[in-house]
Amino acid sequence: MDYHFFKESPFKTLISFHKLIETLEEIASTNIDYRSNYAKALLQQIESFPEFRTGIEDFNLIHKNETLIKYLLADLFPTALTNNEIKAVTIPFQNFTFNYTERFKKILHNAGATFDMTIRDFDGNQFYIMNCILILNTFYNQHFDFNKPLFYDIPDANGIMKHYRILYNADFMEIIPTDKAIPLTSEDIDLLMDNYNNIDLWKEKFPDKSWILKGFGIVSLFDVSIESAISNLKSNLLKSEAEETERTQNFETIFRSIFKISDLKIGFIIYNEEDEKFVKPPYDDKKISSFILNDMPEADCRNALFGCSLENILEQSKPFVISNVKKFATTAGNEKLGEHFIRQNIQSCILAPVIKNDKLLGIIELVSAKPRELNSINANNLDLILPYLVDTLERYKNDMRHQIEAVIQREYTTIHPSVYWKFRREAQKYFQTNSPNKDYIFKEIVFKEVYPLYGQIDIKGSSDHRNGTVKEDLKNQLKTLLEIFESLKSNTNLVLLEQRKFELQSFFTELNSPLKADTEQQIQRYIETEIHPILNNSKMDNECQILVKHYFEKLDEKTGMFYHSRKKFDNAMSIINKKLASILDKKQVEAQNIFPHYYERFKTDGVEHNLYIGASIAPTKVFDSMYLHNLRLWQLQTLCEMELEHHLLKFSLPYELDVTSLILVFSSPITIRFRMDEKRFDVDGTYNARYEVVKKRIDKANIKGTKERITQKEKITIVYSHNQEEAEYLNYIKFLQFKKILEPTIEQFEVEELQGVSGLRAIRVKVTNENKQQVTENYSYQDLLDELN
Repeated sequence: MDYHFFKESPFKTLISFHKLIETLEEIASTNIDYRSNYAKALLQQIESFPEFRTGIEDFNLIHKNETLIKYLLADLFPTALTNNEIKAVTIPFQNFTFNYTERFKKILHNAGATFDMTIRDFDGNQFYIMNCILILNTFYNQHFDFNKPLFYDIPDANGIMKHYRILYNADFMEIIPTDKAIPLTSEDIDLLMDNYNNIDLWKEKFPDKSWILKGFGIVSLFDVSIESAISNLKSNLLKSEAEETERTQNFETIFRSIFKISDLKIGFIIYNEEDEKFVKPPYDDKKISSFILNDMPEADCRNALFGCSLENILEQSKPFVISNVKKFATTAGNEKLGEHFIRQNIQSCILAPVIKNDKLLGIIELVSAKPRELNSINANNLDLILPYLVDTLERYKNDMRHQIEAVIQREYTTIHPSVYWKFRREAQKYFQTNSPNKDYIFKEIVFKEVYPLYGQIDIKGSSDHRNGTVKEDLKNQLKTLLEIFESLKSNTNLVLLEQRKFELQSFFTELNSPLKADTEQQIQRYIETEIHPILNNSKMDNECQILVKHYFEKLDEKTGMFYHSRKKFDNAMSIINKKLASILDKKQVEAQNIFPHYYERFKTDGVEHNLYIGASIAPTKVFDSMYLHNLRLWQLQTLCEMELEHHLLKFSLPYELDVTSLILVFSSPITIRFRMDEKRFDVDGTYNARYEVVKKRIDKANIKGTKERITQKEKITIVYSHNQEEAEYLNYIKFLQFKKILEPTIEQFEVEELQGVSGLRAIRVKVTNENKQQVTENYSYQDLLDELN
């Protein structure tokens, strides 16, 4: 092995064993046991070599006294570990080592006499700067982190490159300034800290040979060939198209070194679970492609080409290995796939699934032009590699999903027309820059001085109704199970059956009390883990078998529980929401003709909507408060229509769910800002937050001094703060009373104080309903279900 020294260094290096000698002297002075005698004898042998203490500059002295140095370092290099550890004495970062362990010697012998052991991607400048940082940390008590991983790449006897991580121990070294050393100020250190790549500056502050490095270091190597190969694999997959050729060559070199096959080639495909198809990765790479797909961009995994050959991958999640493709192709059912590979000069191959969380992500393809080179034995090497490939292939799938989502957002996601112009303007600025790139900082989309309008129709008591249907389904299921257990004639576990009957009855009794948060989950878990195994494994007569069969037929496929009452309730909720939302959306199209404004609508246990109107929404038009008043009247009329629609609808549903309506009046203009992280508009600023607080709490508020909610079924509640708002809405109500839309009675009251909000008042008025007998003629529940589905 040739030695390669970096000529320039801030250090004058003196290899010294003074710290070890001092330790030996302490041991020798104890006069306690054999170690004292051993230390005395060793000290006597090195007495004629004062350089061992003062510092060795002529390295030939080391080679001439290898045995003595070996004895001196015996405690640091135990004989019992010499065939296991890869360790030697060194000068940190220099290519000078001695006193090797036997394993280290063997590695260097296999590499060949001409091998030059140098640190990977490590040049003279890095060497110089890292030594300077060592001085800063040791002598100037700095804490600069320079723990960059260092590696040796050493070939084995077969020419396969092995990779070793380098670790240094500098406990036996000290750093001493010479007369040439330049004292550094804090300003000097700050300057160096900000100029890592300025080698001239480092050499100015740390002149050549201006410091003494006295002592020795210990280098330990760890074989990280697999980890290094996987790291290189990931790096190559991330390279740009400009580096495509190099990426492909390195990618295959990594696998060739692992499998020791000179002509090994790699391909891979992604599995699309939704469509049950194999597809190529989401990037244009003609070098790393797929041997399964070849020229096809995608293929159904049940394609006749594959026959039954890929059953292990799709169903058993095991590698599919063909050690001899020609022989494989002669077997019935394998002809098409065999010929498909032969046409590509593939004589042996391994098709290995990449799996995460029991889901197939894709297939790694290893192929060779030689038969028997790839087989079921060396296929086990993939056990070490595949875990590292999971993240890579998952990233490709995520990249594909992100690209698809980007297309959907670009082509299908709509931004409300009233504000689309501002998003378009910002996008145009992006493309008008000299070089559009992903680092461009987009300006926030903000609309100032806009007036908010908020309204909602909420399904009254939806939580209580939902809990009631949950209890009803659970009771029915428990009752059915108790009937089965009563008729179950089992030859074994009679005591256990009685225990389970008691537990089922206890759950049934518990449901007579108010439903707790976790009761449903407890009962479901109990039935699945304790009851169903009994029903599936017990011996029973024909009558009981029929009961059990009917019971399992009643279970919902998704929940595994009874889902009859809840399904009716969920359908009723969905029908109401869909009908009310459709009215609001339809009327909103007309409302835009009043003045362009931002509109958003949400389905919860009912339907909520936000409107924002103001000059900043449509700067090309002249805004007047008249448009705000018109929109407020439109909002009140629309809620009346939604109330009437619900009244006509509810008697056709299995649950007569009532609704309450609410309008929040807020006359002060606010600012709304588009939240990039949530992809939605929200109010901006501390003062404007008061509006959001009121919105979130007002529908649960009571009339001041009472326990009565401000909202009631079939009535619209209008919450406001100022007298002019009261006068405005009383005029709207009179108009709608004149049109027979609202009833004559008007209620007015104060709203209880909310947290941080006081002084609210409200008007409440009932919507005029038509004759209930006409309802059944308007809607059929089955028609509503069909429309919903």
